[in-house]
Amino acid sequence: MAKKGNRVQVILECTEHKNTDKPGTSRYITTKNKKNTPDRMELKKFNPILKKMTVHKEIK
Repeated sequence: MAKKGNRVQVILECTEHKNTDKPGTSRYITTKNKKNTPDRMELKKFNPILKKMTVHKEIK
């Protein structure tokens, strides 16, 4: 049986990529603890299309 807990999978999407005319999107999948971080996550991740570190926010 799998453990039941507060961890959920979330999708992070680049915020700076929307402002450019380049095709594609930069998305990452990660997990978070709903109890400790009820707000939306915001992490700096590498965007391979823009070739630099950008802010990625959690999408629903």
